Amino acid sequence: MAFKDFEELEKSFHAAGKKTVAVAAAQDKSALTAVRQCRKEGLVDAILIGDEALIREEIKAFDGDFDDCEIIDAKTLEEAAQKTCQCVRDGKADFILKGKIDTGILLKAVVKEENGLRTGKLMSHLAFLKIPNYHKLIVLTDSGMVLYPTLEQKKEIIENAVENLCNMGYDTPKVGLLAAIEKVNPKQPETVDAAALTEMYKNGEITGCIVEGPLSYDILMSRQSAHKKGFDSELVGDADVLVVPDMPCGNILGKALLFSAGADMAGLIVGAKVPIALTSRGATEKEKRQSLLLAAACAKGDK
Repeated sequence: MAFKDFEELEKSFHAAGKKTVAVAAAQDKSALTAVRQCRKEGLVDAILIGDEALIREEIKAFDGDFDDCEIIDAKTLEEAAQKTCQCVRDGKADFILKGKIDTGILLKAVVKEENGLRTGKLMSHLAFLKIPNYHKLIVLTDSGMVLYPTLEQKKEIIENAVENLCNMGYDTPKVGLLAAIEKVNPKQPETVDAAALTEMYKNGEITGCIVEGPLSYDILMSRQSAHKKGFDSELVGDADVLVVPDMPCGNILGKALLFSAGADMAGLIVGAKVPIALTSRGATEKEKRQSLLLAAACAKGDK
């Protein structure tokens, strides 16, 4: 299965068990708005962590919708990050939503060994995009975490994406390895890595998915383009995951699709004990809500 858009993802989530989100530095209007909407629909419960006075000032505007929410006071952002991790470690929350806190401060607490959120896996970023002329959600990875991944890290990035898609109900995700061309060229290292990853898949070192590359963006996304180039593959026009050569490439591609192609987006970090719904400072309330639901869908719920 695959989800054609965020609305379909949300409908499927109504049938799943309710999850609890720990909101780090919850004194954030857009984050609270996203949480409020999901709580009113019975999709999530929430624990609000941060400066209690500021949180209570913010929730006044929500007409008592947060009166039954647990609030954990934290005077500094560092303390808020630490207490958020403690909520997860103690089994009180299934996933994390970034509020009014720097990403670096939150992730610094997440990777502290004593907080118990590390799994030994690489942490990577998944950007889910609904592009207007594409028939389903597509995942771009890694566009926000691993700057210049090695071959082994790219393998882990693929495994992270596949594991989380399978948690959401996907059967055999189709993973395309992006490059500028479809042939291996030693002067373009990303094509060499893509060929090596494809070989790992064929040898059974990468499982639970279909992997192919190097492939250009137009071939992966357009059957017409692939036909003109005489290229045939079951990934053509039907990929679930696009693996980019490096983070700058993924970041540029994601923003181009978002701001110039009218795409909708949701993002999260995976590889820790629980998913982390993490959006940029310029994210809309819609994007935060979609990211929250996405993280909840990926969370196993085995507190």
